[in-house]
Amino acid sequence: MSVEAIHLGATESGPLTDVASVRAIAGKGLEGDRYFCADGAKPGQAITLVEAEVVEDVGLEPGATRRQVTTRGIRLNDLVGKRFRVGDVECLGVELCEPCSHLESLTRPGIVKELVHRAGLNADIVGGGTIRVGDEIAEL
Repeated sequence: MSVEAIHLGATESGPLTDVASVRAIAGKGLEGDRYFCADGAKPGQAITLVEAEVVEDVGLEPGATRRQVTTRGIRLNDLVGKRFRVGDVECLGVELCEPCSHLESLTRPGIVKELVHRAGLNADIVGGGTIRVGDEIAEL
């Protein structure tokens, strides 16, 4: 159960950058990402995660789901309402991150249907730190 990739974007539709690590700020988000909010992130919008197995299953490239952290070996749906760690960063799973028409416009027709209830997890950052590719993920 680990972090396989980290993708950050400066804008909603712009390209994503694959990074080896990112600083996670409690209550604000991931530094350098479009959803980082210095005044405080909306609940469930500080960090998004997706399972690599799902990305592969639907035939997308890593990062194409627009989620920030790609994981391997953990069922993210099971973390809704639970605290978990990504490396040394403590998070709280808020809700499933359902696919939308914007994602479909950036990928291909039909992707929304393929990703319903498995497009990832929206979470809050409760305790900050640094997330790195290869970090372990564990439910608390």
